[in-house]
Amino acid sequence: MQKPYYRPRRLRANKTIRSMVCETRLSLTNLIYPLFVCPGKTVKREITSMPGNFNLSIDQIVEECHQVSSLGIPAVLLFGIPTSKDKMGASAYDENGIVPSAVRAIKLAEPHLLVITDVCLCGYTDHGHCGVLHNGDVDNDATLDLLAKTALVHARAGADLIAPSDMMDGRVAAIREILDSSGFEQTPILSYAAKYASAFYGPFREAASSAPKAGDRKSYQMDPGNQREAIREVALDIEEGADIIMVKPAMPYLDIIFRVKSEFSVPVAAYQVSGEYASLTAAHKNGWLDQKNTIIESLTCIKRAGADWIITYFAKIAAQYLR
Repeated sequence: MQKPYYRPRRLRANKTIRSMVCETRLSLTNLIYPLFVCPGKTVKREITSMPGNFNLSIDQIVEECHQVSSLGIPAVLLFGIPTSKDKMGASAYDENGIVPSAVRAIKLAEPHLLVITDVCLCGYTDHGHCGVLHNGDVDNDATLDLLAKTALVHARAGADLIAPSDMMDGRVAAIREILDSSGFEQTPILSYAAKYASAFYGPFREAASSAPKAGDRKSYQMDPGNQREAIREVALDIEEGADIIMVKPAMPYLDIIFRVKSEFSVPVAAYQVSGEYASLTAAHKNGWLDQKNTIIESLTCIKRAGADWIITYFAKIAAQYLR
């Protein structure tokens, strides 16, 4: 039998050579840690479906951010749980609301930590949808002004990036316009450009108390079967002024991340969502999967697909492994 001329195993022979020829390297600078801020003091309430993650009052968020910063994680993404909800989501654009108050506290305590704020109304409306309801559906254009007001409130509080996640048509342009006209032309927009109507969001909706009271979000979030639509959404958001675009969820949509990275010249973020975290964590706890290896492999695969930034609930654990 003829022996092989080229042997790929030569470059896999030991750890040193494997490291030297590695094509994709995961680093701390790729990671963003999502946090849920809630009313009260000294509140640290574990999220049942997301073990190891918590609803945190502002004082506890600050303590968490000290730890995040000490681990070398460069950024956090804030989601707010308000004291009250109404049909217009007024708490979202309250200057003294939960998110702007948390932003001010974090920037005072950890000025070098990048603070990204999620802009959406679902957690602030009593019906749980991402905008103003009209005849049972979200009124796209009536929602734009409220999203823009929310973004401006966050920017005034000191947010470093604004991240609209609502999937309303034209919201990036509306936010860009109000930020620019109010002196925040240097504040970047991280747009949830390709956000799918995914079954993997369930644990998040428990964490943020944001599940719709009736219906679903399929009239504004994307159909999981569509790829070309994602490219159109990304192109529109970039044209409207998005600086960074996001694909959400991450692992089930690696093909979308890859195609977006291949076709556009802006940075790409990917969100390893709550259901991805919960699934892997359950497998870890049952001894079915090795925690360290599956976390690092999953994040490396997301980066290999093209993500520059990875929003993940594993950020703190991954940081300890990477360090």
